[in-house]
Amino acid sequence: MSVARVTEISSTSEQSFEDAIRRGLERATKTLRGVTSAWIKEQRVALQDGKIKHYQVNMQVTFVLDE
Repeated sequence: MSVARVTEISSTSEQSFEDAIRRGLERATKTLRGVTSAWIKEQRVALQDGKIKHYQVNMQVTFVLDE
């Protein structure tokens, strides 16, 4: 039987939502072992002078706990 944990992380990118997701997952897998999935909860943009400054995603990452 496996037991998993879910943790919420936030990631930003000046390029795109997809890049923010990729960066967040790459960073999460450096620290967390057994990452199995991610659920993108929120997407938003920060504006500066009417232009997009950066893209942000908040996601829940699921990882399996060691036995």
